[in-house]
Amino acid sequence: MSRAQLTSTVEQSSGGAVAPFVAGKNKIINGDFGIWQRGTSFSGIGNLTYTADRWFTETGGTANVTQQAFTPGTAPVAGYEAPYFLQYATATTATVHGLDQRIEDVRNLAGQTVTISAWMKANAATTMTVIGSQAFGSGGSAGNDIGSTTWTLGTSWQRFTWTVTMTSVAGKTIGAGSSTNIRFLNLTNAAFTFQIWGVQVEAGSVATPFTTASGTLQGELSLCQRYYQRFTAGSAAAYWRIAIGQNLNTTQSQFVFPLRTTMRGVPAYNASGSFTVRQGDSAIGTSAPILQGDGTTADSAGLIAAVSGATVAYGCYLRTENSTSAYLEFSAEL
Repeated sequence: MSRAQLTSTVEQSSGGAVAPFVAGKNKIINGDFGIWQRGTSFSGIGNLTYTADRWFTETGGTANVTQQAFTPGTAPVAGYEAPYFLQYATATTATVHGLDQRIEDVRNLAGQTVTISAWMKANAATTMTVIGSQAFGSGGSAGNDIGSTTWTLGTSWQRFTWTVTMTSVAGKTIGAGSSTNIRFLNLTNAAFTFQIWGVQVEAGSVATPFTTASGTLQGELSLCQRYYQRFTAGSAAAYWRIAIGQNLNTTQSQFVFPLRTTMRGVPAYNASGSFTVRQGDSAIGTSAPILQGDGTTADSAGLIAAVSGATVAYGCYLRTENSTSAYLEFSAEL
């Protein structure tokens, strides 16, 4: 079933009508595209590339994904002046182009009637196929699609909805990293541009007024940081002190610092840009030292940097080296 629908003032649930602005109602994180830890512009990116937090591409070609700002007063819902929306543009033809989000734990919404809604528009009339699927994680049962629908996008913002019954997980084996997946795909095999905002996935047969998963700005950031965290100098800090530590020996310095929130699991990490390790005023590790995980948990990061001429047991600190674009990142994405 596919239809445009005005927002409802009543949320349907098995327990009766409840207030529509309930934290946790929306199972999509960052549905208003307010959090962009990785950056705000991604050019020529391919398949499985994360852009706005929690959202990644599904494509057989390349695409440009950018953060776009609403002109004040033009957001699609009066009274909800959202700052940003996401734009996906491609000049390359491919059998599939679009965005996905994985909702943690396949048990989430399993066996329930669910309504998926989003505001969308395009540069010219096109179609968007919405697919729900279940993934049962490492060592789990084979995944399956739960159905699909097709929306016809115009050049003005419009709210689209789809109500579907999620498949039960009875009799299934659920492994680590299971998820319920929502996919927005253009299958026209043509160049196009679309915009999206206000994505909501909720229990019930009615699309209720949009709210973010947490209902607060800080809450939404924390939910995003369960899966991804980036530590960066930013435009105003060319020499940013990331962490303090201690020299293990003459060639290794160790740093431990807390992560901003507990992550979904022990994260993978990456370093980009130039860093130095400094002992007092002296650089003992220069350029971009190799950073190795050392005792990293879901709560804290442990790093070892290669240095030279360090004094054993002396204190030291890790900083960016005249680089506002340098960063450390930690990912526990599904």
